[in-house]
Amino acid sequence: MRTTGAGSSGASSTEWRSLIDPGLTAWRSFRGQAVPAGWRAENGVLYKDTVADDLISRDDFGDFELAFDWKLTPGGNSGVFYRATEEYDRVYWSGPEYQLLDDAGHADGRNPLTSAAAAYAIYAPPRGVVKPAGEWNSSRIVARGTHVEHWLNGRKVVDYNLGSDDWRARVAASKFHEYPDYGLAPRGHVGIQGDHTGALAIRDLRVRVLR
Repeated sequence: MRTTGAGSSGASSTEWRSLIDPGLTAWRSFRGQAVPAGWRAENGVLYKDTVADDLISRDDFGDFELAFDWKLTPGGNSGVFYRATEEYDRVYWSGPEYQLLDDAGHADGRNPLTSAAAAYAIYAPPRGVVKPAGEWNSSRIVARGTHVEHWLNGRKVVDYNLGSDDWRARVAASKFHEYPDYGLAPRGHVGIQGDHTGALAIRDLRVRVLR
């Protein structure tokens, strides 16, 4: 199993656990039990070729490190949610989103706040770290207590504290202001967005619990 590189020291952790198997047994639909149509796993890679309902993990996580490689077709748009709950009608109304995007080919790439590796609409990454559509990117999400990090291709690109004054001000200025508990659950599900056109591939998707 590949190691995570810089930035993985600190709290002790459990062993890495893969979240991809042929039957996608780690996943289900939002507020459901079956894996939504349109998702499949082949040779260790999770695929979505068209619009599909979102996936969420059967398990929930508090402090964790999630690592994965991903690529999109030109113009592609997706995201990975974390600490998401099912209290609202949409997964993205509770769980912050690590944006997956073809920055060069999608309109959201023009705004740093909605570009690849952003904490969607809240915190922006630096420019020039994401690779072009069709190439594999490596990402990590590290959540310890209220502290969250987004990593992209070996660089820490977003670093923030949930519930801080800065976080609350940014949420209040965003489309998420309607959801007062947005991002504040101490534990929740991992989700993968499926409701955009275009193909998504994710490989080496794995998680470990931090203690």
